[in-house]
Amino acid sequence: MGQTLVIAVLVGLLAVAPGLVVAAESPGAVGSLDGANGAVVGGGTSTVEQATTARPRIVGLYPNPPTEDDRGEFVTVALPPDANLSAYSLADEQTRVSLSPRLTDANTTPTTLDSPEPSSDTVTFSTDPGLTAWLTNRTVAPLSSALRLANSGETVRLVHRGRVVDEVSYESAPESERYEARADSWEPLGATDRAVVTAEDGTVGAFVLPDEPDRAVATLADAERRVLLAGYTFTSSRVVDTLAAAIDRGVRVEVLVDGSPVGGMSSDGAAALSRLDRAGATVRVFDGDRARYRYHHPKYAVVDDTALVTTENWKPSGVGGASNRGWAVTTGQEAVVEGLVETYRADAGWVDTVRWGEYDPTVVESDPATGSYPERFEATRLPVDRTHLLVAPDNAARVVRERVRRAEESLAIKQVRIGDRRFGLLQDVLDAAARGVEVRILLSGAWYVAEENEQFAAWLRDQAAAADLPLSVRVADPGGAFERIHAKGLLIDGEQALVGSLNWNDNAFRNNREVALLLEGEAVAGYFGSVFDADWEGESGSTGERDLPLGIALAVLAGVVVSILAAKHIAFEERSR
Repeated sequence: MGQTLVIAVLVGLLAVAPGLVVAAESPGAVGSLDGANGAVVGGGTSTVEQATTARPRIVGLYPNPPTEDDRGEFVTVALPPDANLSAYSLADEQTRVSLSPRLTDANTTPTTLDSPEPSSDTVTFSTDPGLTAWLTNRTVAPLSSALRLANSGETVRLVHRGRVVDEVSYESAPESERYEARADSWEPLGATDRAVVTAEDGTVGAFVLPDEPDRAVATLADAERRVLLAGYTFTSSRVVDTLAAAIDRGVRVEVLVDGSPVGGMSSDGAAALSRLDRAGATVRVFDGDRARYRYHHPKYAVVDDTALVTTENWKPSGVGGASNRGWAVTTGQEAVVEGLVETYRADAGWVDTVRWGEYDPTVVESDPATGSYPERFEATRLPVDRTHLLVAPDNAARVVRERVRRAEESLAIKQVRIGDRRFGLLQDVLDAAARGVEVRILLSGAWYVAEENEQFAAWLRDQAAAADLPLSVRVADPGGAFERIHAKGLLIDGEQALVGSLNWNDNAFRNNREVALLLEGEAVAGYFGSVFDADWEGESGSTGERDLPLGIALAVLAGVVVSILAAKHIAFEERSR
């Protein structure tokens, strides 16, 4: 049964406020690579047992603000309800200062992903309460400037009526990062700690680039109420035209991109953002001394009640289909859509974003892509068992590594490049091969990584030969189907597909803001698996779409029939073009 026939059968059956968003006092780091939510400089230890959440304890420290004379240092303390603050003090090796009972309300209308500890009052004591109240949703109180937190590290003690009830030691303090005592890690101030969002059952739209160069624009063109667009780089004039038209008909459009991508912002990018700003969009760029993430690198949009997540940037070479092999998914699953809205609000509304009209970018010349490629793989709708929304650095590394470690039959990896030989996820892949999992790794042959990838592929082949591993690696030869691989794809056991912005390197998992969808289901994994197989073989024919494997085609058909019989709501409608 060919893909066209399957689709024909399916068609027949289906006739923050821009002020503050902050999680500065987020709970412990969860789901980060090797237990670190960021680049840990020095370590720290909490040496007093914390029996209950109501027991007095030091929650976090902020020793090294990016301000003159470290103005705005703070210590966050969890205290029992109705505690008498006058009975408490903070001390280091040189000084002890009483805690002030004069509390100041923090920002009164924050949108935040964290909440105070149950059965306790959490108070942030700051040497500059006015500044700190702008950075946290906690209650803020003055802290005597006589207590100076050492950037080089020290021990801070919480004292109650002369008795030490908790103490926290830290080493060298990174600038602009907060020490989270319970997690024993440094995190950028304001970093989120989002849990994995999961939606059960449903359908998704799947497509690949450059085969569907109009699909992303068509999704944006359907907007009636809102568009929240997040990206790394943005240069597409077609997308600008589509969003400007949406604004004209009353759609609220917001855009967040990185202000300092590698090499600088292109002249086309600056022009595109200026046009959007003039058209009435809310345009923000991620940058500045207080930046929570090294790069804002996701590629997604929320259009009304539909989410689009892709591996590609908002530029002709990416979503415009003029160069890159990319993967993309659309979904109307409510939990995923709302999870992306919350992520966008958390990222766009803090102090490390700047309105475009107030930003002075470093601009470099553009090099636009103009290629044209065959449309071999058609967009289609597919049933899924579960969809998981992953974000880095909050939770993506833990989940992806767990899934790779649990692989039983096969792993297919498509990447621009792999960070280095010591990358933890690569070691998980080699371990999987050692237990008999068949591994295929397809790397980009683009000019800027070709030599590096050939050397890396040779090293991997040597490892496989030495240990007799079922592992194969190739550097892609597009054969006219596309110019270069830009997808960041992973297929597990023919049943799971990972689609999103996650490059395979430590920076992506530990330091960047990244977004990906982990999709469970044979149909969706089979669709992207067919694309992977074609790219693996370097097939470039343009005589039509490839057939889906019969088992996957039947799974697609069965899934849709079940959806109809169960009267499930399908929130995404594919456009005919």
